Amino acid sequence: EEERQLQANNRDFNLQFEYANNSIKTSKYNFFTFLPLNLYEFTVLFPADFVLYLFFQQLIPQISSLAWFTTVVPLVLVLAVSGVKDAIDDFNRHKSDKHVNNRPVQVLINGMLKDQKWMNVQVGDIIKLENNNFVTADLLLLSSSEPHSLTYIETAELDGETNLKVKQALTVTAELGEDLQKLTEFNGEVRCEAPNNKLDKFTGTLTLRGEKYALDNEKMLLRGCTIRNTEWCFGLVIYAGPDTKLMQNSGKTTFKRTSIDRLMNVLVLLIFAFLALMCLILAIGNGIWEHDKGYYFQVYLPWAEGVTSASFSGFLMFWSYVIILNTVVPISLYVSVEIIRLGNSFYIDWDRKMYYPLNDTPAQARTTTLNEELGQIKYIFSDKTGTLTQNIMCFNKCSINGKSYGDVYDMSGQRIEINENTEKVDFSYNQLADPKFAFYDHSLVEAVKLSDVPTHRFFRLLSLCHTVMPEEKKEGNLVYQAQSPDEGALVTAARNFGFVFRARTPETITVVEMGETKIYELLAILDFNNVRKRMSVIVRSPEGDLTLYCKGADTILYELLHSSCESLKEETTEHLNEFAGEGLRTLVVAYKNLEEEYFQDWIRRHHEASTALEGREEKLSELYEEIEKDLMLLGATAIEDKLQDGVPQTIETLAKANIKIWVLTGDKQETAMNIGYSCNLLNDDMDDVFIIEGSTSDDVLNELR
Repeated sequence: EEERQLQANNRDFNLQFEYANNSIKTSKYNFFTFLPLNLYEFTVLFPADFVLYLFFQQLIPQISSLAWFTTVVPLVLVLAVSGVKDAIDDFNRHKSDKHVNNRPVQVLINGMLKDQKWMNVQVGDIIKLENNNFVTADLLLLSSSEPHSLTYIETAELDGETNLKVKQALTVTAELGEDLQKLTEFNGEVRCEAPNNKLDKFTGTLTLRGEKYALDNEKMLLRGCTIRNTEWCFGLVIYAGPDTKLMQNSGKTTFKRTSIDRLMNVLVLLIFAFLALMCLILAIGNGIWEHDKGYYFQVYLPWAEGVTSASFSGFLMFWSYVIILNTVVPISLYVSVEIIRLGNSFYIDWDRKMYYPLNDTPAQARTTTLNEELGQIKYIFSDKTGTLTQNIMCFNKCSINGKSYGDVYDMSGQRIEINENTEKVDFSYNQLADPKFAFYDHSLVEAVKLSDVPTHRFFRLLSLCHTVMPEEKKEGNLVYQAQSPDEGALVTAARNFGFVFRARTPETITVVEMGETKIYELLAILDFNNVRKRMSVIVRSPEGDLTLYCKGADTILYELLHSSCESLKEETTEHLNEFAGEGLRTLVVAYKNLEEEYFQDWIRRHHEASTALEGREEKLSELYEEIEKDLMLLGATAIEDKLQDGVPQTIETLAKANIKIWVLTGDKQETAMNIGYSCNLLNDDMDDVFIIEGSTSDDVLNELR
């Protein structure tokens, strides 16, 4: 499948493409395949082959010295223990699959909402989801109960993040609301990419009434998400069952072998080699004795039937000794290890030291196969944000037009440390301020009150350049839903300093600037990604001015600045280095005034690129690069993300166990090193701390050597 094409509310049209339905299967076996597949997996273990080999040998009378059941009974016992354990594991998978496939969901059929099982949902169906429902399949969001068809989702099962994310429907489909008649008549045609496992990307177009609309990941609800804070929403099924991004990432259930299994196989192989050597020596001894002595004593010790020479007698005796001495090979060891693993999994479940009382969450061993691997870990690879840190961002400092704000000084001009007794800035003049926000440098508030132009422009940028969604359940009680905690912290800071982000629609952003409500026309959002490392918005002010506002990493934005910003850039860089040295997360902000004629030509080309199915990202990237240049520097922000409780002690304990820890972060080098020292990843006793500065994989490899 190279491209997916579907029509809403048209099962007959969609069935011709034979798309998968919404049934999933994560189990390994069924009733008929369990025995052959389980036996095959068991024979992957070397001793199982050896025991089967012994069994067939014992059926040959000339070499058999023991009854066949002496081998079969232990083998059956081992197979039974292993088979029962695998059967229980797979039974639980079947049970989970059945539970998921039989969940109920409301599907729009012939103008009515009917309860259907998840497994009966098909591509092109329109379904209704309600608050706290799991998302049934990968859906295109059509409409919701929230203003401007916003839908809040939790993606913990997809990416482990618990903060809510916001999705927004196209304006043209948001008009459908919950009108079943309109939804039934909706016949939009979607063309999009083939199923893939990229959770953060989606490219497609919706054709409706002759108009073509661009579709991206911000309009998709993925299977595995949970609807939150949204009374209801309607979605069009794009991918179902095994084609969903969740299932594309899950992979096939495979037979896993641990390092202990591999070690036991090597040891057993060596023991088998020792057994073969013993049998060979005994067989040679038998051949020599039969040749020198036994040949003449056949009256008393007759040779077995068919034996005609001493060498043939030695050959048969070799296999007889293999059967007699087979107990040297420790088959029962595998049973013992399986029982130990099973018991160990219970110990993990019962371990009080691995119980988290705040969430009532105990440890859970999800498999009995890999438990001992936990004791053999040599490396830990960890993310920083949200793993080592709390992922609770606080606006701490900033640099505006070459002046640094955030530090507190005494009467003699000496910087003093901020503590619980330090006087906070009073934001009572701002009725919409967030009472939980704390800032200590009074000079920044004075600059805002004095209508300092760069300061106002700085906070105006923070209130406009973001993807945050506001909720206002009660008048004046604003709650921000941010996909990134950084954005939430910056918008909250702008709110407290008098630039309150109040509302947004797909076309406008409403900001209360120093008590005056202004509605900005939102003309374009230039998305953030890992390559660009920046995001921009283009807005038209109520006065008609066109402005591009941009925020991003200093290394990227510095390349895009106008040459007149050179001296300001040097001052800002000094402040950035100070912020990074304190372990703060930094961003640079800049703006650019645009001409109307140029912008109209650019936005026309932008629409063409955004509705292209092939090369969309490359075309948009070129357009973004074109307009994001000759920017005017405004300043920088610094955000604090505190370490979680117990992180330094945990890392210190792991280091004592000689476990190597790697932490991944996108922060500046100075910030990363400061965090490294504060969490005990780095310490002053290390003489060999070095920086890798290679820009290619070969350079990095050479530096690591």
